[in-house]
Amino acid sequence: MEKRSAVFLFALLAFFSLNAFCADAQLERAPDTMAARVLGCASCHGARGEGTDNDYFPRLSGKPAGYLYNQLQAFRDGRRKYPPMNYLLAYLPDAYLHDIANYFASEHPPFPPPAPVAVDTKTLTLGKTLVMQGDASRKLPACVACHAAAMTGMEPAVPGLLGLHANYLSAQLGAWRYGTRSALAPDCMKTVAQLLSERDITAIAAYLASLPAPANPVPVAAGSLKMPLACGSVPN
Repeated sequence: MEKRSAVFLFALLAFFSLNAFCADAQLERAPDTMAARVLGCASCHGARGEGTDNDYFPRLSGKPAGYLYNQLQAFRDGRRKYPPMNYLLAYLPDAYLHDIANYFASEHPPFPPPAPVAVDTKTLTLGKTLVMQGDASRKLPACVACHAAAMTGMEPAVPGLLGLHANYLSAQLGAWRYGTRSALAPDCMKTVAQLLSERDITAIAAYLASLPAPANPVPVAAGSLKMPLACGSVPN
C-alpha cells in the first residue's frame, strides 16, 4: 500500500511539474518590439541598419523616415526591383512600412571610416566638382543642392549619402540612368542621372564614398534647401 501511495505521489508531482513547465513555455514568447521584428533585415543591413561590408547592402540608419518609407513602398510596389526585398515586403501594409522606416530613422550607430579611394586624383576632383558645384553647361545641379552641404540629407525624404560604398552609389545612379530604378513622378533623380556620363558616375560615387561623417550627421530640417528640381517623392 505504501509503495502504491509513493508511486501515486510521484506521478502527481510529475503531472504538476509538467503543467508548470508547459505554462512557462507558453508564457515565454519573443519580445514584441520593432527591434525583434526587423531582425530579418540585419543579415544584409546590420543589426541597427548600419550597413555591412557588402558593397550592395546600404546603410539605413539615420536616413529620413520619409525616404525610407518611399523605398520600402517602391520595393513592395515594384518601382525598385530586387527579388528578396520585393518578396519580403509584398504583403506589408503602409502603416507597417511606416513603423519600419521610423525605427531605422531613429537609429544612429557610428559611421565606419571612409573606404580607401580607388580612382585617380583627376577623377576624384571631377567627382568633387559635380557634387559641390554641378555643371551649369549641362543644367546639372550639384548634389549638395538637395542632399545638403555635408551630404546628410534633408527631412522628410531626401537621403543622406554618407557611409555608402562606391559600387552601391554607382549602381543606383546607373539604375536611374537606364530606368531600372524609378520614383514617383516627376522623377528628379532620373532627370539628373540621364545627364551623367559613365565617368561622371564613377567620379561622383568615388568622391561620396571618400567623405567622412560630420560630428552631427543628421538630416537638415525640412525646407532648409530650395531644391533645384521638382521631385515627386519629396513633399512640397
